[in-house]
Amino acid sequence: MTIKYSVIVPLFNEEEVINETYNRLTTVMQQTHESYELVFVNDGSRDRTVEIVKKLCNSDEHLRLINFSRNFGHQIAISAGMDYAQGQAIVVIDADLQDPPEVILEMISEWKQGYDVVYGRRLVRKGETLFKKASASFFYRLLRSMTSVDIPVDTGDFRLIDRKVCDVLKGLKEKNRFVRGLVSWAGFRQKSVEYVREERWAGETKYPLKKMIRFAIDAITSFSYKPLKLASYIGMTLSLFSFVYLIVVLYQKVFTNSTIAGWSSTLAVNLLFNGIILMILGVMGEYIGRVYDESKDRPLYIISETKGYAREHALVGSHNR
Repeated sequence: MTIKYSVIVPLFNEEEVINETYNRLTTVMQQTHESYELVFVNDGSRDRTVEIVKKLCNSDEHLRLINFSRNFGHQIAISAGMDYAQGQAIVVIDADLQDPPEVILEMISEWKQGYDVVYGRRLVRKGETLFKKASASFFYRLLRSMTSVDIPVDTGDFRLIDRKVCDVLKGLKEKNRFVRGLVSWAGFRQKSVEYVREERWAGETKYPLKKMIRFAIDAITSFSYKPLKLASYIGMTLSLFSFVYLIVVLYQKVFTNSTIAGWSSTLAVNLLFNGIILMILGVMGEYIGRVYDESKDRPLYIISETKGYAREHALVGSHNR
């Protein structure tokens, strides 16, 4: 039987919310009166998430489980779900219920009108600190200014994509993935659906400050080389100022009796320049590190088991791109 809709749900330590997520998604998808599957991708959870999902799989033929051998990351879990999704339209949604599953019905309606990508745009972000809201707003606008790809602001991974878009994304080979950027890069006919983002239903956020910074770096380095150009401009500017300062010092030494007092100012200048040089090397290192990751050509993820799939679909093991 041809499956109409696939709903991909990445999971990481979601035992407190997984039953409610399953119930709400099931209620929503039953309203379509069409075939569907729920693809739960367990990204190395250390709680009872897998145990709960397995029990649900035993009682619901619409439910699938993809269980990673360890934690590979949220974006990788989404990519694995796309690899296994069989639907003609694929929806990505997090398990925390901040993105209301009921919005999926509106996305499906827009998809049936001919849009290949329907993404959720957040009007309000409930339950988030002022710092997180401000930093997220700054990040999306900074990313948009640094790349030629039109990546919509105030959006996450909550979206619906057509089968042909999913097939394009499956063919992209990079390891450091920023899925919402890849969807925008692929193009196709896109439209937004506006909604209010709710507070997390239960549990705690899986994106603390450290992970958010890492995520931002991955996004910027995946879609822009402007940091490298900026590093070059800074280097050339510093070289110019250093040359001018050298001329001034030589002039004072040869044609005047003035002397440069103390070493403090010299040390301060050296520390400033050395700090900037190290910063530039760090930017270059980020890009070189990504080249290194790509050159190793390791599998994007490793699956320890699947549940809910027919034998021909249970491709347990490593997945190469």
